[in-house]
Amino acid sequence: MITKKILLVVLSGIATFTVYAQGNAISKSDFDLLNLNYTGLEKVKSHIAVNDPGAAAKALLEYYRGKSEGKEPDFNAAEEDVDLNSAISRKTQTTADNALLHKFQPHKGYDFFDYGKDINWQYWPVKDNEVRWQLHRVKWWQSMALVYRATKDEKYVKEWMFQFRDWAQKNPLGLSKDNDRFAWRPLEVSDRVLNLPPEFDIFVNSSNFTPEFLLFFLNHYHQQADYLSHNYADRGNHRLFEAQRVLFGGVSFPEFKNAKKWRDSGVAILNDEIKKQVYADGVQWELSPNYHVSMINTFLSALRSAQQAGMGQVFPESYKKTVENMILATISFSFPDYTYPVFSDAKLVEKKEMLKSYRKWAAAFPDHKIIQYYATDGKEGTPPAFLSHGLTTSGFYTFRNGWDKDATVMVLKASPPGAFHAQPDNGTFELWIKGRNFTPDAGCYVYAGDSAIMKLRDWYRQTRVHSTLTLNNKNMVITKAHLQQWETGKALDILRYTNPSYDNLTHQRTVLFIDQKYFLIIDRAIGKATGTLGVHFQLKENSNPVFDRKHNSVYTTYSDGNNLLIKNLNKDAVTLQEEEGKVSYAYRQELERPAFIFEKKKKDASAQTFVSILYPFGNEKAPVIELKEHKDNNYNTGNISLTLMIDGRQANVKEKLSH
Repeated sequence: MITKKILLVVLSGIATFTVYAQGNAISKSDFDLLNLNYTGLEKVKSHIAVNDPGAAAKALLEYYRGKSEGKEPDFNAAEEDVDLNSAISRKTQTTADNALLHKFQPHKGYDFFDYGKDINWQYWPVKDNEVRWQLHRVKWWQSMALVYRATKDEKYVKEWMFQFRDWAQKNPLGLSKDNDRFAWRPLEVSDRVLNLPPEFDIFVNSSNFTPEFLLFFLNHYHQQADYLSHNYADRGNHRLFEAQRVLFGGVSFPEFKNAKKWRDSGVAILNDEIKKQVYADGVQWELSPNYHVSMINTFLSALRSAQQAGMGQVFPESYKKTVENMILATISFSFPDYTYPVFSDAKLVEKKEMLKSYRKWAAAFPDHKIIQYYATDGKEGTPPAFLSHGLTTSGFYTFRNGWDKDATVMVLKASPPGAFHAQPDNGTFELWIKGRNFTPDAGCYVYAGDSAIMKLRDWYRQTRVHSTLTLNNKNMVITKAHLQQWETGKALDILRYTNPSYDNLTHQRTVLFIDQKYFLIIDRAIGKATGTLGVHFQLKENSNPVFDRKHNSVYTTYSDGNNLLIKNLNKDAVTLQEEEGKVSYAYRQELERPAFIFEKKKKDASAQTFVSILYPFGNEKAPVIELKEHKDNNYNTGNISLTLMIDGRQANVKEKLSH
């Protein structure tokens, strides 16, 4: 018996599509979305001309099977690298096998959830928005495809076909406002548009892949790509992801009549947005290192897709130059082990993952010696000629005395607001010394969800859990920091900026990198506001510090002789207090870690000053450090005239700062 076709009318002027059950009759109208004059579709066109759509569908399947023969599935544009030459990993195998049981892991921050024999696509086991959003990215289909490619076990393709059809039938656009919010959010649609073509290239060769299912797949894919091309996000990284994926859809399925429109649409968005979203210093405007790196990969994936389609010229030379600047910015704010700060919702990245990115980047810039240096882990090319470097538009400032593993590197953030990912944290920094990040930033833990989830997120968004100044331990206003001075030299690097952190209180932070060895931080609280001032610091989770309240100092006790002393050098009354400390390097993962604050009262409109030293040391005993302020020292005017006594050795600091 021929079952009834289910027609779904799609809004925004996008074509209707037909959900086929196995064994449906095929009609000429089912080919309306295809350009039958496309090279290779001659047989399909001839069968349609004699009103034989069944034979046309078989010919179309033969065409796509032939097209995929000898072709590597194009996972290059995917967010996660896929090595098609390596054996199937245990993780991939587990993901594919669990998918057979309808146990899915939408988000890596959680375990697998059971969505039932009759899949409940609206199931929301944890009220974290990411869990429900990412369910509709159906990432486990990629694992099923890879395992099928390796084993040719038909159970994977049968289940994929079932799930594909089931998803379409249970999540039609317009089912409900709530369901559309998750299943048809453009970012999730773009993930499907991106990942389905390489999966299709694998599964299409299965004997279970029928002409009827092919038409269903093509019609449904067309609906999603066309919908996406009419519903880009207004701004931000989502808009870039979506544009790149619309372009990819048009390149992957050039047989569609609308394929050129998709390609042109994606190109136009990317050419426009790269000018808006990347600052002159090369940093993506959301100021999150993870998203910055993702946008480099997105821009280059789009370029690669265009080149594969013979239309690489649609991206001007300025586009590629901007991407090059983004890569150099990444190098500037990275540590020698290829990690970078977890500012603004970033997560800790592993060196092996960054090496994969650098290799992709080096392929796009084969003659760039610095990029080649990073792509080859220093075996080829050359490191940058500079050391300390300021990305002054984005407000990422890096103090550096070298590029190798024994270097000292501080990356400090004093930036404009960074959209959704912004945190009230201007002034925070990470300090990396001889292979150890002593002061990792807090991270973010989770993104968005119900009140319980937001409470978890908000803990990590507090100003007091970042290495900066607070008034009454409240969050500062998220606003733009104003650069006053950035100078570099062999004996002294200087950063000075102001941040209007609170009503009637401006935070001025001056960082001096002295003799390319240690840091003096001068924090000024300027304005009429009164209350308790605090300068906060956090340490790595395993640092086992000693708190010396008598001398207002804290120092780590690593047995390898690589340690850090943080000491307040004020002559007036400042107290040292321990605080609750946590760090999150990955989604839904957190560790306790040491944290502390130097506090004092601000009783009137007069400015208050904190002077802190961050001093690396290699002996078991922390150095004894004292500060002498000379008569001509004046923090108000920026006339710095100090003597530091470090284990009896004298170091003079005399500098006239910009005011």
